[in-house]
Amino acid sequence: MTDDSILRMAAIMAVLNEVIGASDAAQIGRSLGESWSQDHRRVITGSASLLQTKSARAPWR
Repeated sequence: MTDDSILRMAAIMAVLNEVIGASDAAQIGRSLGESWSQDHRRVITGSASLLQTKSARAPWR
């Protein structure tokens, strides 16, 4: 392979990465999910529910 073909492949991969974005299968597991699933995981592990956590924040000043 020549340097030009390597640079061309790198440019194509960079464009594809930007176009496809976060729809990569490896990135799906990093998302938090919907609110009900976050709440379910919190309650199962013994943490406070999502509703309690969000309502426990400081009031408006």
